[in-house]
Amino acid sequence: MNLILLGLPGAGKGTQAKKITDKYEIPHIATGDIFRQAIKDKTPLGKKAKEYIDAGELVPDEVTIGIVKDRLEDDDCNNGFILDGFPRTLAQAKALSNIEKIELVLYIKVDENELIDRLSGRRICENCGASYHIKYNIPEKEGICDKCGGKLIQRSDDKEETVKNRIRVNKRQMQKLIDYYQEKGLLKTVLSKGDINEVFLNVKKIIEENLR
Repeated sequence: MNLILLGLPGAGKGTQAKKITDKYEIPHIATGDIFRQAIKDKTPLGKKAKEYIDAGELVPDEVTIGIVKDRLEDDDCNNGFILDGFPRTLAQAKALSNIEKIELVLYIKVDENELIDRLSGRRICENCGASYHIKYNIPEKEGICDKCGGKLIQRSDDKEETVKNRIRVNKRQMQKLIDYYQEKGLLKTVLSKGDINEVFLNVKKIIEENLR
């Protein structure tokens, strides 16, 4: 099963991807992770990507596509994969169609107000990186990490105005991908509402229907 996960920041793609990986034993390929690995391994494309990142520029499509293509050629992708964070643009989606046959695109949809609430309420330990939430995952002691006693902070990109802008930008960009995959008959929408396990039951149902 070659699968793409689409969703706005905070929609819970990573959480659902982990559950899909555990259930179907296919790798979760998050673009950020493979970029970091390619840079760490000093692959030719990793070196190119680092040049753009160090200069504060966006990594061009051809470099991103090349890094993803290299990753999909690894043996653990022989029985399928979950792509998370790629494609981000229509050009990337079209290039991907020439690399691998995509069988299903899952769009994890969340109410925008709930997304703002989820992201702007997030707090991170500045010491160990543990994640908390002022409503949904409250630390035992306010502002202090349960695990290491470090100070909890709000990342600058989790501030409400920044979150709203991120959602606006991502929504505009993602709509083109939604339309593209809808036209191809590959897109299925899952409402990310309620318990994580309930959402996964819907994800699993769609995957099982697609595997028949």
